[in-house]
Amino acid sequence: MPRPRIHDEALRERLLVLAGQELSDRGPDGLSLRTLARAADTSTRAIYSLFGGKTGLLHAVFDEAFARFGAHLDAVGKTDDPREDLIRLGRAYRASALADPYFYAIMFGSAASDLQPPPESQQHAARTFEPLQQIVERAIRQGVLRPEDPLRVATALWAVVHGLVSLELGGHLSQQLGDPAEFFDTSMRAALTGWLSS
Repeated sequence: MPRPRIHDEALRERLLVLAGQELSDRGPDGLSLRTLARAADTSTRAIYSLFGGKTGLLHAVFDEAFARFGAHLDAVGKTDDPREDLIRLGRAYRASALADPYFYAIMFGSAASDLQPPPESQQHAARTFEPLQQIVERAIRQGVLRPEDPLRVATALWAVVHGLVSLELGGHLSQQLGDPAEFFDTSMRAALTGWLSS
């Protein structure tokens, strides 16, 4: 009879979430495996068994953050209207950030530069930018957007979405602006207008 698995996927996910919270608040140096194990109601032995130690855990948190983010973006289906697809992709970006604010901070906050993920993890992370660039390229080919460098257009649009999301997560959007989702949509459409071909 096989031995039951003690360190299952549920524990792994719980540790990743708790570690993400700690990392976004305190950075890698502030993450204690003993404190994390206590918060997850497990042992440091379990952490070593699942991740091989602190470095492995840090890399796994980085990978998990971008995997969740990428899943949100990949769920955006393709339509015949690349302009609307860009808006929908922006909404998915915001939804991912609101669903996993700690992981968002790990991806794009100050902790990200301290994690030192391996090249393979960095490559996976970079691929999450591809859906945006692909839609921009399609919009340019179809004459919806001006014939500019797709990377420049995609980066400019990403900067707007990232800035709005960061302000919202930080609690810096005034209540006088009204519904954050509506303000987000209006702002995205305004930013996109500047790149339209006509």
